[in-house]
Amino acid sequence: MISVSGKHWEELNIEKRLIDKISIDHNLTNIQAKLIISRNFSLEEIYSIKNSLDFKNPFLNNKDFVSACNLLKKNIDDNNEILLIGDYDVDGCVSTSLMFNFLKAEKVKVNYFIPDRFKDGYGASKDLLVKLLDKYKPQLIIFLDCGSNSHEAIKYIKNLKKNSIIIDHHNIQQPYPQTEVFINPQKKTGYYNINYLCTAFLTYFFLEIYKKRYKSKISIKKNLIYVLLATVADVMPIRKINRLLAIKTIKNFKINEDIIFTNISKILKFKKKLEIEELGYLIAPIFNSAGRLDNANQIIELLSSNDEKIIINILERIINLNNKRKLIENRTLEKLDLKKIYNQDGVIYVYDTNIQEGIIGILASKIKEYFSKPCIVFTNSGNIIKGSARSTSNFNIGEYIDKAVQKKILIKGGGHNLAAGVSLDKSRMKDFQNYLDKIYKKKKLSIINYYTSQISLSSINKNFINQVNQLSPFGNENINPIFMIKNIRITKPQIINNRFISFYIKSSNKTIRAISFHNINSKISYNILNSKNIIDVLVKVKENNWNNKKNIQLEIIDIIQTTINT
Repeated sequence: MISVSGKHWEELNIEKRLIDKISIDHNLTNIQAKLIISRNFSLEEIYSIKNSLDFKNPFLNNKDFVSACNLLKKNIDDNNEILLIGDYDVDGCVSTSLMFNFLKAEKVKVNYFIPDRFKDGYGASKDLLVKLLDKYKPQLIIFLDCGSNSHEAIKYIKNLKKNSIIIDHHNIQQPYPQTEVFINPQKKTGYYNINYLCTAFLTYFFLEIYKKRYKSKISIKKNLIYVLLATVADVMPIRKINRLLAIKTIKNFKINEDIIFTNISKILKFKKKLEIEELGYLIAPIFNSAGRLDNANQIIELLSSNDEKIIINILERIINLNNKRKLIENRTLEKLDLKKIYNQDGVIYVYDTNIQEGIIGILASKIKEYFSKPCIVFTNSGNIIKGSARSTSNFNIGEYIDKAVQKKILIKGGGHNLAAGVSLDKSRMKDFQNYLDKIYKKKKLSIINYYTSQISLSSINKNFINQVNQLSPFGNENINPIFMIKNIRITKPQIINNRFISFYIKSSNKTIRAISFHNINSKISYNILNSKNIIDVLVKVKENNWNNKKNIQLEIIDIIQTTINT
């Protein structure tokens, strides 16, 4: 069936006998069984639904991790200076702060540098290394969340007879860099398909191994909340080890025991119990704003300080930056011609020289969510064009951008399946678009969106929500399930702050409050505000916490029009 937004929706089609078997074998409801089958949950993940499980370090015997530990220990024993180079996003900053704080505690002479998005660009170029090695005198350089494709920079380090370690998770463009140790789960061997971890988690596991091998007493477990923040911010799958990390961290984390979160909660006035969704939509954008509009080195300073005055000062600064980012983003979206964008067939491209470089990724994400299609937003950056891409789960944008670099269509580019960045000459813009569009059309012309099951409004209660929430925490590749509810009416729609719509959905015997976060000018919003017919809706069932009171709330995902009149 086709929705008002133009999406093709179908119910998950799974054999009843298989659902019944999983349900009986693991004492689950039919809906729970249907979800874990569709998401291909492992036995460990199934077991974790009703049991508390801890995650284990999967790299204890990995030769890359062992070699990195040995090289780091040698440089520490030789009293060598160490330089850390990270990325300017949350993952890069958390990774860098993890390593920096650990080495400082070990009394190592260590410095860090986060490239400036506008002056230096992503990762490490040879020019950047020349500048840094004029200021610092390290024997060992550790790249965190970057470096996988920095061939010239790595070669330059090698020629100077210095050592380097790369800890990264981005797609790799062959050949591998000539570094002493290259940790990246995208490598073909040695990682057993554990290719879904962010760099912060890889760094955490590395430090665990180092601690064990060399009997270090420095505690790193307090950093798990920031590892989870990086995981969510980088849109990693909330599956397998990541899911166990989320369960463990959210369950055990207390805001008042962390000086940074204590002060964030005071400034933002959010509730005392932190949920994974808040990390994604509330905390991560604040941390990311430093690298988008200013300099991300202040995030390392924030994560490395115990001085409450310094922490409050930085938090207030980056919260103000995030507010500025939201204002710029909203103004830019208002100026874009969404109707023109909507008519684009295939990957969506937006090129505007007036868009600030620091927000192109967020704009791409917003437009991707709005149209459910891959989107790349471009703007000028000096003499070249820079673009930020966001994609859907069935179109690996990082892989295709890597190939475009190899084909010399792009100057540089890279990322992972859902997000990537590009740099290109303006003369190659059309070539790049034609290249991607050809792949997109060949791969899948019609994207099918799936809902879990049809349910009635009367069946939605606290028990139903508890059953669904046993599969949480939700996130990438383990989304909060979508359900179909037929034959309902929308009542009392109200636009709130020109950002979302609050209303009620009503059946013959029950009424539940609902909300829509779709753009006010979207077709979905139009139908909510003007609905006079009985309609079918696709929803996520949630529990809304407001003023310490829990209430059932439905989030409208899409609408199916019917021919039945009221």
